[in-house]
Amino acid sequence: MKQTAQQEASDPSTSTPRATKFVSDFFGSASADEVEGFLESLSDNAIAALPYLFEHWAHEHQVEPEGDWTTWVILGGRGAGKTRAGSEWVRAQVEGSLPTDPGRCRRVALMGETYDQVRDVMVMGESGILACSPPDRRPQWEASRRRLVWPNGAEAVCYSASDPEALRGPQFDCAWADELAKWKKAEDAWDMLQFGLRLGDRPRQVVTTTPRSAPLLRRLLDAEGTVRTSAPTWANKVYLAEDFLTKITARYQGTRLGRQELAGELLDGIEGALWSHAGLDGGRVDAAPELHRVVVAVDPPVTGSKTSDACGLVVAGVVMEGPPQSWKAYVLEDATVKAASPQEWAAAAVRLYHKHGADRIVAEVNQGGDLVETVVRQVEALVPYKGVRATRGKVARAEPVASLYEQGRVHHVGGHADLEDQMCQMAAEGYQGAGSPDRVDALVWALTELMIEPAAAFRQPRVRGLR
Repeated sequence: MKQTAQQEASDPSTSTPRATKFVSDFFGSASADEVEGFLESLSDNAIAALPYLFEHWAHEHQVEPEGDWTTWVILGGRGAGKTRAGSEWVRAQVEGSLPTDPGRCRRVALMGETYDQVRDVMVMGESGILACSPPDRRPQWEASRRRLVWPNGAEAVCYSASDPEALRGPQFDCAWADELAKWKKAEDAWDMLQFGLRLGDRPRQVVTTTPRSAPLLRRLLDAEGTVRTSAPTWANKVYLAEDFLTKITARYQGTRLGRQELAGELLDGIEGALWSHAGLDGGRVDAAPELHRVVVAVDPPVTGSKTSDACGLVVAGVVMEGPPQSWKAYVLEDATVKAASPQEWAAAAVRLYHKHGADRIVAEVNQGGDLVETVVRQVEALVPYKGVRATRGKVARAEPVASLYEQGRVHHVGGHADLEDQMCQMAAEGYQGAGSPDRVDALVWALTELMIEPAAAFRQPRVRGLR
């Protein structure tokens, strides 16, 4: 048995998808003397190769599934080893038996939410491709071209899901998509990636993501040709700080956020929620028609510092044809921002106002009062502005807006994953998520301004005396 392990460990290129996990099993069960004796029996090269024999160290959810699949989705809690699995899968596709031998694939797409995240996590991260590659077959990073080039000529090019148009033209024989559930332009980016997967006999792709109930992810998991593996954070506990596990478990275990971010569960809606993901999916559209009014709604944080809550920023518009009961609203953008100062979120609101040709900025003033308007006008003095004040609780304000959704009168243009997650955690008993529902608050103010208040005025005409 030791001789077999030594022979395998001496060759860093050994890669068998279903290899026996001798090394990890041996180290997990052997005595200290047996481990020391085993290591002493290995050559220096064999010891150097041990960290790169991933098939011997991998957890079950990190092992490539058997069968004729097209997409492998790896769901996992924070720190569960998703990035390592993605890096090692790319290695297995592009590497041959020797460093200069061809592998199964030569053109790889690496796709994350932004270019920086692809570079910092998928390429250069602690579990990224460079860190996982043995010295004799480690690819070269060409920063100017955003690509990796292996000794055998294989290439992996970085793409941003925020820039789907960059995928027009290139073609690939495999792809790795990271954190798909949080992509802002998920549908467009995914579609463009599929059009590019047209090389080789059987193009495949791996998706590594924390499970969030995003429309694209749910649809992908149900698609023919998709396989999935999943694991909680603690499946990889040997590589995580004990203090982290203790604190994070004490704080979040048993909570909805903990089930998603730690247990790696893909959650359905909560009982009594005002919105459901299925309902939001049913009202989703690709584009809005010509709108009669557009507003930018702002839910400012109580304080203005790096530790403050996020500032809710939501843009919505309305088509006001016929009586109010036939009006329809369209949610155009969730641009909620974590701002270090009031000037930052005010500037973001004004940018949205110009970007969407809005009619007005609407901002809650319960906490900031007149200072909210002052901050906005410091950015642009003449921008149309309306301050609104909450006189009822969050749920009471949200319920009439939720009714508009039930009536099929509000549509989301594209996906807004963060906003929709918050919406589906707003229940009759209050907000069930962590922190403040800043995005939902901004949404409610936008649709109240566009739909609720104008409809109330329409139903209750007033007589005005003439002087």
